[in-house]
Amino acid sequence: MNTGSDRGTNESAAGDTTTETTAQTAADTTAETAGTAGTAGTAGADGTAEETPHVSKAPAFIKARRTLHLSWQVGVFVVGLAVIAAGVAMLVLPGPGWVAIFAGLAIWATEFAWAHLVLRWTKRKVTEAAQKALDPKVRRRNIILTTTGLVIAGALIGFYLWKYGLVLPWDLKDQ
Repeated sequence: MNTGSDRGTNESAAGDTTTETTAQTAADTTAETAGTAGTAGTAGADGTAEETPHVSKAPAFIKARRTLHLSWQVGVFVVGLAVIAAGVAMLVLPGPGWVAIFAGLAIWATEFAWAHLVLRWTKRKVTEAAQKALDPKVRRRNIILTTTGLVIAGALIGFYLWKYGLVLPWDLKDQ
């Protein structure tokens, strides 16, 4: 059962081990990504992005044994799930909910290719949103909308206080 996180590291489709090609692939991947400083792939000769395969971050002695590696992946999944669950709880409770959710996703991305893709997509969308928010036209629109909303809320509060006055809860006399 290949989970996608250990492609090219344990066994090939024919069942033989690929330690020599794995070492060569790891060396090639390290050489390719050294200049990109953490990007997911490198640009090919024609300008298209080449995907580097996702490799498990488990220690070599764990990857050498299938049962240990599967146990490692289950442990990583459980820890990532706990961090994400805490992040979801912190969305409604005090705490950095989104930070915890992204941290749990990063924990999953160390072992699972699908989580690595989701994390890359999320980083790209957050970067796009940050760039869009810094656009002068968008900032001006947001400032105008916020100011308009605050003026309307202030007018409604002022009208309520003018019409009914301010009665504090401990000064109620009708009870």
